[in-house]
Formats: sequence, C-alpha cells, structure tokens
Amino acid sequence: MTDRELTEQKQKFINIYKSKIHREGSEQLLSWLCSESSDFFYAPASTRYHGAENGGLCAHSLNVYECLVDIMNRRRMKEVYGISYSEESIAIAALLHDLCKVNFYTYETRNVKKDGVWVQAPYFGIDDSLPYGHGEKSVYIVSGFMKLTRDEAFAIRYHMGFSGTEDNNTVGKALEMFPLAFALSVADMEAAYFLEGMPSSN
Repeated sequence: MTDRELTEQKQKFINIYKSKIHREGSEQLLSWLCSESSDFFYAPASTRYHGAENGGLCAHSLNVYECLVDIMNRRRMKEVYGISYSEESIAIAALLHDLCKVNFYTYETRNVKKDGVWVQAPYFGIDDSLPYGHGEKSVYIVSGFMKLTRDEAFAIRYHMGFSGTEDNNTVGKALEMFPLAFALSVADMEAAYFLEGMPSSN
C-alpha cells in the first residue's frame, strides 16, 4: 500500500472505532494502537497468505468488521434465530480480534535468485515475544485496557473456528454457546478467502 492508502485506512479504522466503541478504557487502547509502541496500522496480516503486505492487518480487521456487520444484519439472525448484539460488541469483536499480531511480524531480507542472479528480497518473518496463543492473546491484550463481555471474549478467542489448533469438541461447544463467536469466525473466513484472496494451500 502507498503511504496515502495507509493513512486513509488508519483514519477509517479510527473513525469506526470512535463512533462505535465507548467503553471505559477504549480510548487508552486506541492511543496504544496509534502510538510508536504498536505497528498495528502498518503490520501485515500474515507472512505470505491473506494480507501479506504493509497495512494488511488493519485492512483485514476492517474487512472482518464489514463482513460481521452484514452477517448480523441478516433478517434470519434476528427474526428467526433471535440473535442480536450491540454495534459496540460487533465493532470490538471484529476490529480487535487479531491484536495478537501487533508487533508480531518482522521485516527481513533474504537471498533469492532472479533472472539467474542472486539478489536481496524483502520478506516478513515472525518474532513472537508474547507466546500466548492466537485468539487468547488478543483477549489478553484487549482485557489489559477494557473489560470484555463473555460473548466478546469467546468470539475473539475462537474466531479461527475449526481452522485453529484447539480440540474440535471445544471449538464446537464454544460456537454453539456463543453465536457471536460463530458469526465472527465466518466473517474472518469470508474476509480472508473472498475479499483478500487467501490461497487454498493455507
């Protein structure tokens, strides 16, 4: 992404965040995300799959938010299933589900052959200074700033659905008990596979 695109994307995130999330501690969390102590707005979302570019993490978070809003606005969700969550809960779950990836990726170079000549090429590496899992790390980080409802915490924790490393029975039970977790996992996959074109080999 260009610097202009990164700036516009950052402002879009901040605008949604400020308009939807008003919980005590939310301002401090946003201040940290915007500070030099966080690379949230410039980090990739992965090393080589969806969002593997500068700004990919913020872009993915916004994509998941838009997908989750669409899912929760389906007529069947409210009228048939009786499922409804506040705009704040939807924004918290979607925008913050991948905070585990903040300060997680590194920018490195390696030798690659191009047209028969060895050259230095950039790539994303990983430096996990807080090895606390994936979804659970995001819950841990957010909880350091503001309280999460149980539904929000479980949604963020299990947003990987059955593609995570947890026991399938545990995942299934969580998705059954907390509809926001199910909806977020679907939104996460929709964003990764359709909006961001994640390769099927992942």
